[in-house]
Amino acid sequence: MLVIGRVSRRMLEASAVNNSNPQKTPGIMSSHSTTVKPVPVIENGVNSDTVPYSDGELLQKVLDIVKKEKLYGKIEDDKSVVDFKHPEELRKLLDLTMCREGCQSRAEVDEVLERVVRHSVRTQHPHFYNQLYGGIDEVGLAGAWILEALNTNQHTYEVGPALVITEFCVIEQMVKLFGWTDGGDGIFCPGESVRPGGSIANMYSMVLARHKLNPAFKRTGMTANDSPLVIFTSDQSHYSISKGAFWLGFGLDNVVPVASDDQGIMHGAALRDAVRKAREEGKKPFYVNATAGTTIPAKGEQLLTKGEQVPAKGEQLPAKFEQLPMKGEQLPMKGEQLPAKGEQLPAKGEQLPAKGEQLPAKFEQLPMKSEQLPMKGEQLPMKGATYLFQQDKFYDVSYDTGDKSIQCGRKGDALKLWLMFKIHGMDVIELRINAAFEASKYLESEVKRREGFELVREGLQCTNVCFWYIPPALRGHTRTPQWWQMLHKVAPLIKERLVLEGTLLIGYQPMTGKNLVNFFRMINTSFPVPTQAHMNFVLDEIERRGQDIEVQSLES
Repeated sequence: MLVIGRVSRRMLEASAVNNSNPQKTPGIMSSHSTTVKPVPVIENGVNSDTVPYSDGELLQKVLDIVKKEKLYGKIEDDKSVVDFKHPEELRKLLDLTMCREGCQSRAEVDEVLERVVRHSVRTQHPHFYNQLYGGIDEVGLAGAWILEALNTNQHTYEVGPALVITEFCVIEQMVKLFGWTDGGDGIFCPGESVRPGGSIANMYSMVLARHKLNPAFKRTGMTANDSPLVIFTSDQSHYSISKGAFWLGFGLDNVVPVASDDQGIMHGAALRDAVRKAREEGKKPFYVNATAGTTIPAKGEQLLTKGEQVPAKGEQLPAKFEQLPMKGEQLPMKGEQLPAKGEQLPAKGEQLPAKGEQLPAKFEQLPMKSEQLPMKGEQLPMKGATYLFQQDKFYDVSYDTGDKSIQCGRKGDALKLWLMFKIHGMDVIELRINAAFEASKYLESEVKRREGFELVREGLQCTNVCFWYIPPALRGHTRTPQWWQMLHKVAPLIKERLVLEGTLLIGYQPMTGKNLVNFFRMINTSFPVPTQAHMNFVLDEIERRGQDIEVQSLES
C-alpha cells in the first residue's frame, strides 16, 4: 500500500539516521531491488537529493523546447506535420516505464520531454487541417501558461478576482456583438480537469430552455410534467444534442431529427410540421437546435429569415443558436456561419430567447478549451452552496460566478480570449478571419478548375470546403453504385499515405444520410494564416498520393 502525505519530522530524522547508517534503519524499498534505501530529504515539495532541475530551470527547458520547435507559431512548410508511429511502436519509443526513483539526470529529463514533442502532431504546421482547430497563437499560449501557474479556480471572486473580472468583460463584449441591447448573461464552458467544451455548452442550453419553460422543474423534477419534453434538431446536427438528451433525462425518443436539404440546411416547413405532430401526440415542444453552420458542410439554418416564428400557434420555442456577429465579418467558430454588420437572427426584430454558443478555440486559435455560452436577458439556474457562496460576504457576491456552472470550479479560460482582444485588437483577429475565408474561396475555385477534383456541394458559407478526388482509373466511367463504393475507399487510402509520409493532415468522412461517400473536408482556420500557396499544396499532395490508385486496389 502506498500512502501519500506530508513529510513529517520523524521521517526527516529517520532520513538523517539512514544517511549515516543506512543498514540499521528501515527506509523505502526500491521497486527494482530489495536493498534498503534511505528516505530522501524533501525540500519545497521535491527530492533535493536527485532532482535534476531546480529553481525554474525545468520551466526554462520547456520554454527552450517550445521555441526551438516553434510550438507557439508557424512551423516551416518543409517540416513534417507528424512522424507517425503505430501504438505498440510508440510505446517503446517513449519509454513509458515509471519507477520509484524518478529521473536521475538532466539528460534523462531532456530526453523525456523531447520525445513527447517529437512524436506529437504539430498542429502549428500550416498543413494541419485535420480538425476544426489548428495552431496556437503566442498570446493565447501566454494566457494559458499564466492560468496554469496561478493554479486557481474562478468559482468565487475571493479566489480568482482577476479571472472573474475578465470573464465578465468578455461576456459583456460578446453580448454586444450578438446585438442584445437589453443585456445578457453568460459563462465559459470548460471543465476543471476534464474539459468537455461545446458538448457541455449544448447541455447548458437545454437546461436553460427547460428552466424557461417551467422554473418549477428545478424543484419538482420532470416527473411532475404530464407531457414529454421534445427537442428538435437537424438530421445533420452535432451528436452532442442526442448525447445531452439522454444525459439530462429527456430521452432519445424525444429528440426529433428534422429533415434537411441537400446542403444540410434544416427545412423550416419540416420543423413546423414536426412541432405540430409532437403537439398532436400530446408532447411538449421546448427546444430547437438551430445551427448557424453545421459541423461538416458548415451550412447555416435559415429558418427565420422572413421574420416568421419557428413553431405553430404563434409560440416561441427557446432555441440555441450558434452565431456571433463581429465587426461586419463572418466569424466562424466550429464552422458556424455568422451574420454580418451586426445583423440578428431571426430577422425583422423577431428575437428568439436564444443561447449563442461559440468556440474561439476552434477558429481564433486559443489554447484548448475556450467555449462560451452567452445568454440573452436571463441567468443560469443556481443552487447556492453555503460553504462557497455565502450571501453575507463583504464584497459584491454577484461576482461569485461558480454557482452558474454545473461543476462549480472552472479554469479562467476567458483570460486567454481577453488577452487576444487586448493585445492584438479586434482588427487583427478580423484580418486573420478574412484571410481564412479568402483561402477557402480560392480553394473552392481551384477544386472546380482542376481535373479529377469535384465539389460535394457548391456554395461556400464558411471555411469548410468538401470535395472528392477522383483518380485517373475511375474517370470517364458510369457512376454506378459499385463506382461510388470504389470512390468511397479513395480518401481513406490517400489519407493513410499522407499521414505516413507526414506531409499533410486533412480530414475525410461520408454523409450517410445524404448518400455521400467519403470526401475530403478541408477547413481553414485563422492561424497560421492560410495562403493560396498552402491551398495549392493541399491539392497537389492529394493528387500526387492518389493519381496511381488502380481499380484493383479498390475492388477488394
